Amino acid sequence: MGAMVAMASGAEFKGFAAAKAVWAVGREKEMNLQVGFVGAFEAWAGQKGSVRVGASTMYRFWVNGEFAGYGPARGPHGYYRVDEWDISDKLIAGRNHVAIEVAGYNVNSFATLDQPSFLQAEVVSGQKVLASTGSEGGSFRAGVLPYRVQKVQRYSFQRAFTEVYRLKGGYEGWRRGVAGALTPAELEVVGEKKLLARGVRLPEYGVMKRPVRLVSEGRVEARGDLKDLWKDRSLTGVGPRFKGYPEKELEVIPSIEAQKLATQETAKIDRPYPQAQSLKLGEKRCRIVDFGANCTGFIRARVRCDARSRVWLVFDEILSGDDVDFKRLSCVNIVEWQLEAGTYEVETFEPYTLRYLKIMSVEGECEVSGIGLRECAYPAVPEAKFAASDERLNKLFAAGVETFRQNSLDIFMDCPSRERAGWLCDSFFTARAACDLVGLPVVERNFFENYLLPQRFEFLPEGMLPMCYPSDHNDGVFIPNWAMWFVVELEEYAARSGDKEMVERLRPRVAKLLEYFKRFENEDGLLEKLQSWVFIEWSKANEFVQDVNYPSNMLYAGMLAGAGRMYAMPELIAKGQKIRETIRKQSWDGQFFVDNALRKDGRLEVTPNRSEVCQYFAFYFDVASPKTHPALWAALRDQFGPERAKTKAFADVHPANSFIGNVLRMEILSGNGRGQQILDESIAYLLYMADRTGTLWENTGAYASCNHGFASHVVHTLYRDVLGLYEVDRVKKRLRVRFNDLKMEWCEGRMPVGDGAIELRWWKEGGRLAYRLSSPAGYQVEIENRTGRELDKR
Repeated sequence: MGAMVAMASGAEFKGFAAAKAVWAVGREKEMNLQVGFVGAFEAWAGQKGSVRVGASTMYRFWVNGEFAGYGPARGPHGYYRVDEWDISDKLIAGRNHVAIEVAGYNVNSFATLDQPSFLQAEVVSGQKVLASTGSEGGSFRAGVLPYRVQKVQRYSFQRAFTEVYRLKGGYEGWRRGVAGALTPAELEVVGEKKLLARGVRLPEYGVMKRPVRLVSEGRVEARGDLKDLWKDRSLTGVGPRFKGYPEKELEVIPSIEAQKLATQETAKIDRPYPQAQSLKLGEKRCRIVDFGANCTGFIRARVRCDARSRVWLVFDEILSGDDVDFKRLSCVNIVEWQLEAGTYEVETFEPYTLRYLKIMSVEGECEVSGIGLRECAYPAVPEAKFAASDERLNKLFAAGVETFRQNSLDIFMDCPSRERAGWLCDSFFTARAACDLVGLPVVERNFFENYLLPQRFEFLPEGMLPMCYPSDHNDGVFIPNWAMWFVVELEEYAARSGDKEMVERLRPRVAKLLEYFKRFENEDGLLEKLQSWVFIEWSKANEFVQDVNYPSNMLYAGMLAGAGRMYAMPELIAKGQKIRETIRKQSWDGQFFVDNALRKDGRLEVTPNRSEVCQYFAFYFDVASPKTHPALWAALRDQFGPERAKTKAFADVHPANSFIGNVLRMEILSGNGRGQQILDESIAYLLYMADRTGTLWENTGAYASCNHGFASHVVHTLYRDVLGLYEVDRVKKRLRVRFNDLKMEWCEGRMPVGDGAIELRWWKEGGRLAYRLSSPAGYQVEIENRTGRELDKR
């Protein structure tokens, strides 16, 4: 409990000793402006030192020419989180240089905030400031970096700009303090900033992923006439509500040029990647390499060219046919380098997600070596372990861990690729996995703090919460259902953190949200005609959301009950129960729960629309149970699930999708002790994803993100329903172990809990189930045996 309480206190950052926020004079609101800052100072051998950095929008930095970090962690509107990096192992005796490159985007997006650009940074050793921005004497000098092309298209509707570079020899010399490599820019102090501590662990940027396989090579040539060019809304929709550079102002448009090129004479190679060799690319030639699994980070390579060349890196999570489709995710997965003759170490500024990388020499010839990806993810979690006699489960656990890490850098993201956005509902499921893997809900605390601090959320109705945050929603779009999931998650956060302070500080937010929803309650007390984007899941259920949507009201009942329990308001619990009773009367058709009712001539008429996910909402939010609806429960248990696509059982009930129906199904099965069924269905639902990308997907098919944070929930499922750590209360120090009857020989695992860990191993021995359990001091343990075998504690 002490660790949990300590985690919840003191978020304000008070660490800057001398630094002030600065930027190039008059340019703090300019879109896609890249500015470099370099500070010089003396050090001695073995000296300790650290760098503190606050910035808008994003930064990366080097120490004596060596990459050292990227950030910052994201905070809410009007606040900025400060990273502090230990650079002691990078300091040398004598003159040292810390170089910081900041991209000021100044556009509204889902991934970063539209806030004026600045850098506030200092290098310190103990109490001594070695260099700082905005200090007298200007110990950091700066210059606008001309080599990143400024007027380029957006990467996606959800993220800022694509990357296009024009490089010539020595362009990066400023990072090492080379005199004359940085054209000076006049700086100005841009005012005080509200600063927050980073709040979560710093990434470990020393992990370098390398290609494992050379897939193919081919020749690139112009296509014939194209009738329909793909132009994403991020290209065509630029205007007052969606910021960027209009198409007519763009210096280059790789997304259009790429569609006018086709790869011909493709030769499949399919052999191990030659790490020690370089790839020689003639003009209009390409190679595809495979990293073996999805990974997220900064793509890098060494490129040598004897004459001017233009090189593209094109990437995606999967192969589309035999090629890489840069637009599959409705984003521009192309990075362009225009190079004068020379040798260059290139690396993307932004992190991207990929398994396959296509290197294209669009103009000129080049030689490419040192291809890799510098990982950008939550640090490894070696303290969390799971292993089973069924190797398929081990693969699922590993995929869940990777999915968590790549989606939990500083907040809970939906995906690390197209959006990098902190989505509600996704966060509900990711948060469970995160606490199981890390031991404390530290990322989740940041997530809630970001929602707590802003005075208001611009462009949204009073009381409504953003569907993802920190983000800008200039178009006024929100998902009312996601605001309900916010409250449902907050109750779970309270239980797993003991952070009463955060829950209490969020009470006004929850109260205003409840007031918002009251205006949509009809004569029956149900929500009707909810506004904006009413979202249930990625299935046919999303077409049945008006006028009265019963899954939304099931969630509403759960939200009210959760708020009532958190804030000791029994009237809310009673209200939620009344809504459940009304749903049973209206939605139940004698066989299934119906999704919606429409208002016609002043009366509500229940439709015949029925979805699988609606049934799961009913069971998850206590509208139904095996006791109250035994026939429905039997049908869901025995005739639904992954095999229904083949059996065609209840074909008129629209199937659920991965997000979120299939996860809710696992929850219902778990609550009813269906351990072996969970094991079998988890493999059926997820193993093909883990095999193909090493991560878990947004949908049952590979037509969207193949790396989606919510899907890391399988980690929680495996710990709970296979290993047997059924309930772990880290605050009250209670552990409930449930041994299910599984067709496996053994399973073992380690789950971190605060300062310690719970370790459990079980194995079958004759007719007995032997087990060994250890937990931190003070834990009360309850054992539930559902195996039919005699337990043997070792």
